[in-house]
Formats: sequence, structure tokens, C-alpha cells
Amino acid sequence: MIIKSLEQLNSFSKKVANRLKEKDFIFLVGEIGVGKTTFTRFLINYLQKKEGLKVSEVLSPTFNLLYEYDLKKYKIMHYDLYRLNNEEELNNLGILKENENAIKIIEWPKIIKIHISNKLEINLEYTKKGSERKLRLFGTGKWKNFE
Repeated sequence: MIIKSLEQLNSFSKKVANRLKEKDFIFLVGEIGVGKTTFTRFLINYLQKKEGLKVSEVLSPTFNLLYEYDLKKYKIMHYDLYRLNNEEELNNLGILKENENAIKIIEWPKIIKIHISNKLEINLEYTKKGSERKLRLFGTGKWKNFE
């Protein structure tokens, strides 16, 4: 799928947001600056507005590793694993522990090697047109045939 504008990326994020449930994972893969955090911002802000909550400033958690956003029914945990080097560091964060009331959005997930039941992986790539992005989707569980 080709995303030609920020408006299209926003629309796609709403489609994903409307299907999210507790325990879901979203993996965001792509080069620096390709739109991973922008997608996440659109998704979180949409859910906040939908629930009548104050809209947060959604930043990249590159240095903090994690930002959390509380919604009425669940929490969104936004991770950036860019600086992690091994599985031990990953285990120390507790990302893969069961958390029934959380949705986990993970940028730079390549260090995660285990199978996750309900995961949507979104690969974002630059195209020859600087403003466009190519999106490729890979899902497991309920996300298997998501388009």
C-alpha cells in the first residue's frame, strides 16, 4: 500500500486504532524519520479524542525507551528499542510479560524473537517520491489478513 500524505497515514492509523484490543502488539519497522512515531501519534491522539480525553504530545521514546498513555479501558505502552543490544536488556524492560490492560506499540522490534499471538507489523519504507511511504503489513492472530 502506498501512503501519499499525512492525511492518508492518519486515516490508516484510525483503521488500526478501531480494531485494537488489550494485549495487542503493533511492531513498527523502518528507517529513521520514515513515520513510525507520526503513525503512533495519530493513533494515540485519535483514541484519546474518541474517549473524550485530553490529547497528549506523543514523542519518540528513543531516549526514555517507553512512554505510557492511559485511556479509560487500557493503557498504551509506546516503546523504542533502537538502543537495545541484546535479549537480556529486552527482558529487563518486561515488554513481553502479560499485561491484560495494555496495548504495546514497539518501534525497532528486531530484537524480539518470540511469536506473539495478536501482532500487526507495519513496515514503512521511503519511496522515490519523498512525501510518499510504502506500507507493508504482516499480521498474526486477528491481524493475519488485515489490510
